[in-house]
Amino acid sequence: MFARLRPPQIAFDVFAAMAFTLAALAAELNTDPTMPFAGVSATLLSLTMGAALAVRRLSPGLALLLAWIGAISQMGFGRPPGFADVAIFGVLYVTAAYGTRRVFWAGFASVIVGAAAITLYLLRWGLTTGAALSEIPTAIAVLIAALFALGLAWTSGALMRSVLRARATRAAQTRAEAQTAAEQERTRIARDMHDIVAHSLAVVIAQADGARYAAAADPEAQSAALGTISSTARAALADVRLLLTQLRHSQSEGPQPTLADLEQLYGQVRAAGVDLRVDVDPAPQGEIPASVQLAVFRILQEALTNALRHGRAGGVDVALAWRADRVELTVRNPVATDGDPDRRPPGHGMIGMRERAQLIGGRLDAGAEGAVFTVTASLPLGAGAAPREGDR
Repeated sequence: MFARLRPPQIAFDVFAAMAFTLAALAAELNTDPTMPFAGVSATLLSLTMGAALAVRRLSPGLALLLAWIGAISQMGFGRPPGFADVAIFGVLYVTAAYGTRRVFWAGFASVIVGAAAITLYLLRWGLTTGAALSEIPTAIAVLIAALFALGLAWTSGALMRSVLRARATRAAQTRAEAQTAAEQERTRIARDMHDIVAHSLAVVIAQADGARYAAAADPEAQSAALGTISSTARAALADVRLLLTQLRHSQSEGPQPTLADLEQLYGQVRAAGVDLRVDVDPAPQGEIPASVQLAVFRILQEALTNALRHGRAGGVDVALAWRADRVELTVRNPVATDGDPDRRPPGHGMIGMRERAQLIGGRLDAGAEGAVFTVTASLPLGAGAAPREGDR
């Protein structure tokens, strides 16, 4: 029933109502002091209307009730319209602007009932059976004027109500967009973190196992494995630091992997002891969009990481076909035949690969066919790769 107002708002409403009450009391006391109970009725009317103004924003419904009490007491004492009646316009405004749905329509009803009451009161109940015809046009004019004055105050509040609702809708939409953007950013960061850490740790684990087995028989292989571990860990650390920098600062994204980084990725996989065979036919012709380069790199990185972690001996085949409007990517590696890989719930890596393909309008399928696990992706190149300077 009562709205939450800040202390400055409450203080302003109270002081404004006190000033209005004093001004209304001074004006009402000077209105026909010879009428019965002039001082009492003037004081009661001024205090009631002032109280209605004081609580108009705190409780529009209570303010409307107090305004009606003041108006009824005014008609009961036979007082003419005066300065105190100005409070009625402010009350009708807040019922439409800030009141509940019930108070909103109660204010609208008060406009109609109040206009009729004003008309009857001003004509001294002249519109009765046998009234003079000359009073009818006057009554109509008074009714129209009262409806216009009271209706204008209520309509102004209704317009303000629409403005406030529009602002609230825009604010809610802005918050929803901000939450969506934050969720998308968290998803991107989680995807990048998984790609960086999972791949690097898979290489490090494979190299560490190889170094442990080759420690006695081949010291040089152990040294090479330790070197690969060091370089892979350093590269992963640099990528993680870059990602953390993006988290701390609201700046544009840092440098992302491109097609030029694929050879380094292939080298890391081969250094882990995997027989990796890469076939690029046809080769890319022109400038490939950065988003496509990033998607190709991350999908290959995750597919090769899965092959390194879950595959078995037999090598890994990577095929890239750069068409005029798309790139087709295939990764095949042998897997153990025990269990059904297709029935396992997809991990973060598989979900991340599909998300990366879908982000640029492509598709990705992955699954086991017998003893071979296959990842296939088709990624559009947008409007097509821009031709190189020498090809024009």
